[in-house]
Amino acid sequence: MAGRRSRDRSITPELLLRAYSIGMFPMSESADDPELFWVEPDIRGIIPLDDFHVSKSLQKAIRKAPFDIRFDTAFDQVVAKCAEAADDRPSTWINQTIRDLYSALHRLGHAHSVEAWEGDELVGGLYGVTLGSAYFGESMFSRRTNASKICLVHLVERLRERGFTLLDTQFTTEHLKTFGAVDIPKAEYGVLLDRAMEGDTVRF
Repeated sequence: MAGRRSRDRSITPELLLRAYSIGMFPMSESADDPELFWVEPDIRGIIPLDDFHVSKSLQKAIRKAPFDIRFDTAFDQVVAKCAEAADDRPSTWINQTIRDLYSALHRLGHAHSVEAWEGDELVGGLYGVTLGSAYFGESMFSRRTNASKICLVHLVERLRERGFTLLDTQFTTEHLKTFGAVDIPKAEYGVLLDRAMEGDTVRF
């Protein structure tokens, strides 16, 4: 993993996109830490789009349509919810610098959200960055059973429909592995990333 720390004003949206294009992304130590550091994992998590798995129980839940799924209607709100402390995540790496940078990327058309709504309440969602034919997943949150999982299913459906070739999860978790997420070496990831950067830009 990487480690160069940087004050917020030294990172621009353009620099952020350049970093993604070569396999790096920023994180913060905590929500209260004003600094960021660059991360370049030796082992990278991805979800192969042609090997995405949805359990039978989740398929059943999706058929009941418990949420209104929307795209890009409340991007900043999704990031804010991802930054909130929760029972299963008492701390977060999303500080105000990250929130500002990704909001700027959203305005530039390079960051997108998938949202689960229950009436007028946002109860789940995820966000990430698009560049070339890659979607770089950043974070997700859930305030109702299966909300973030259903958002992930809708994300993958959209990526397949639009012709994306790479879904980067940065790291894998047991949760993501149930969907088919795998760990691959940095060199193998680099090949996939280069292909995604060399092809045509895909619209989300």
